[in-house]
Amino acid sequence: MARAGTKAAVVLCMDVGFAMSNSFPGEESPFELAKKVMTMFVQRQVFAENKDEIALVLFGTDGTKNALACEDQYQNITVHRHLMLPDFDLLEDIESRIQPGSQQADFLDALVVCMDVIQQETIGKRFEKRHIEVFTDLSSPFSKDQMDTIIHNLRKSSISLQFFLPFPIGKEDGTGDRGDSSLRSDHCGPSFPLKEITEQQKEGIQMVKRVMTSLEGEDGLDEIYSFSESLRQLCVFKKIEKSSMAWPCQLTIGSSLSIRIVAYKSIQQGKAKKSWTVVDARTSRKEDIQKETVYCLNDDDETEVQKEDTIQGFRYGSDIIPFSKVDEEQMKYKSEGKCFSVLGFCRSSQVHRKYYMGNQVLKVFAAKDDEAAAVALSSLIHALDELDMVAIVRYAYCKNSNPQVGMAFPYIKDTYECLVYVQLPFMEDLRQYMFSSLKNNKKCTPTEAQLSAIDALIDSMSLVKKDEEEGTVQDLFPTTKIPDPQFQRLFQCLLHRALHPQEPLPPIQQHILNMLDPPTEVTAKCQIPLSKIKTLFPLTEAIKKKEQVTAQDIFQDNHEEGPTSKKLKTKEGRAHFSLSSLAEGSVTKVGSVNPAENFRTLLRQKTASFEEASNQLTNHIEQFLDTNETPYFMKSMDCIKAFREEAIQFSEEQRFNDFLKALREKVESKQLNNFWEIVIQDGITLITKDEAPGSSVTAEEAKKFLAPKENPSEDTAAAFEEGGDVDDLLDLI
Repeated sequence: MARAGTKAAVVLCMDVGFAMSNSFPGEESPFELAKKVMTMFVQRQVFAENKDEIALVLFGTDGTKNALACEDQYQNITVHRHLMLPDFDLLEDIESRIQPGSQQADFLDALVVCMDVIQQETIGKRFEKRHIEVFTDLSSPFSKDQMDTIIHNLRKSSISLQFFLPFPIGKEDGTGDRGDSSLRSDHCGPSFPLKEITEQQKEGIQMVKRVMTSLEGEDGLDEIYSFSESLRQLCVFKKIEKSSMAWPCQLTIGSSLSIRIVAYKSIQQGKAKKSWTVVDARTSRKEDIQKETVYCLNDDDETEVQKEDTIQGFRYGSDIIPFSKVDEEQMKYKSEGKCFSVLGFCRSSQVHRKYYMGNQVLKVFAAKDDEAAAVALSSLIHALDELDMVAIVRYAYCKNSNPQVGMAFPYIKDTYECLVYVQLPFMEDLRQYMFSSLKNNKKCTPTEAQLSAIDALIDSMSLVKKDEEEGTVQDLFPTTKIPDPQFQRLFQCLLHRALHPQEPLPPIQQHILNMLDPPTEVTAKCQIPLSKIKTLFPLTEAIKKKEQVTAQDIFQDNHEEGPTSKKLKTKEGRAHFSLSSLAEGSVTKVGSVNPAENFRTLLRQKTASFEEASNQLTNHIEQFLDTNETPYFMKSMDCIKAFREEAIQFSEEQRFNDFLKALREKVESKQLNNFWEIVIQDGITLITKDEAPGSSVTAEEAKKFLAPKENPSEDTAAAFEEGGDVDDLLDLI
């Protein structure tokens, strides 16, 4: 397709004549293949976000629409779209609106119309390249009269040309492939049977060869592509090309040495641009959505306040700490501006690869046209290289950015030399985790055979192939040639959603999955080490160990007097005991961090009475509910569940029931409907006499307790409708 350039004017010239629709059974027609190639090219241009403009000219149409048409000249040629930036409308036109015609047209006449479009519509615009791409099966008759004039004007206007045909063309006999079959893709497309080429097509092939060799010599034949070859090359979306901006600064070493430098981003982490626009679901228009923000107090009336009367605050426990703009400005780090100063030097071996961080890499050069800076920076680069040292640098992009500490190491090539800057962590960024040694565990100590098997597996999984005899290294998985699969999938989904808004998203394209597969050579080499590992590391079913039986369980007194429920309570009471409870230490009160566990611990350790512990727990529940936030609602639910379980164990059913009734009244008064819905969903209700003998609540009453209350206002309105007097109303109250 069009070669990479700063800005290009491209005209797509497609043959839609009736011969393009002819195909063999089970194969796609040249018309459909041409549309696929054009669609892939346009969608690459759309997502690449470059400045290229594209026009679309169709020949073989039933009608005629072009500036050169007159009488019997340039008939059945239509300029479908003028030169402009590609968009989804063009993709939709190619996919659904372009239909086969019932006529034929001279493709050389179509070339003249395309040249006229470029010449007329590029006036006043600056394009570095002008390009025409012709999609045809060469079945239409053509006239050779103006051949030399067309070639002359193409050269004069610096317009390049490419042809896309249903069949491949070689350099000698006009047939054959150019060896691109190694490209893996699910878009291979059928090749046009060469024996079925008509005499008209053979004549067209010779004409195309003559045009291309006249324009670019023998290399011009490389600009003739087959549809199947083009589909293989265009199946991947083009990445967004961005030019790195220069960052001028002063490299300082101490207070007396300063070097003018310019830095460029060499590597930067790619991120998908999230430029989503919220639109109306029915009209798909942004203007139909109006946003209005209202600030209200967290009270019963939701009193509205002005934005000027609000201030930012941070929650600390149950308190809200105000934090004004003044406080925020005072907390900000005050930088002195852009900076690239050397703090010191160290051996390169002291900076481990694991310390590299950040999302970009900078290459630092001397300032342009500054010979003194070039000499000074070159001396520094070579000194670091000879001594095998690196510079530790303080880097600040601008006045408003936070400074970084990083490393600048020498990078010397045949054509240029520079410093490469990589960010390093501060002390606070490092985390030192201590893990117990596996060597101390005799059960996990591997044998020599197991170790050698793992080493063999690691060696077989190497993605680099070394040739000791020739001294060469081959990369079996070249990541630099693999496009970002995240971008490929995102662009695929966006394109599908734009063209088919009502259909579900398509599956991941096969060529993307193929690119991420491990190399077949590596997969084959791994089979033998993997079979050894399966033999040396057998998998056995883990059998659950029996619970440890204590002497108390064996010699328990089965004739102990007392109700059976008391015994069951004692057994259930041991359910919360675990090794973690031994590490809790002495808990003196119910805290706000883990109140449910603190409550249980107080009762287990008997450091507080049930009444005292439950009062502390209910106080925290009330504080959590005052925040009116879902995370604290869930914490309150944990507390209520713990209160209910322990109340049954300690025969304090009435205390819990009184608390739950009071809690419901408070929830209704503060309109915490969301919280009460959680209570209903979890089925937390009153303790019934079936659960604890000390309770007088029946199962029916407990179920009725969770049911919503009737609205008294509705009863009052019904009383008025029935003609009740004031006395009746007072009775209702």
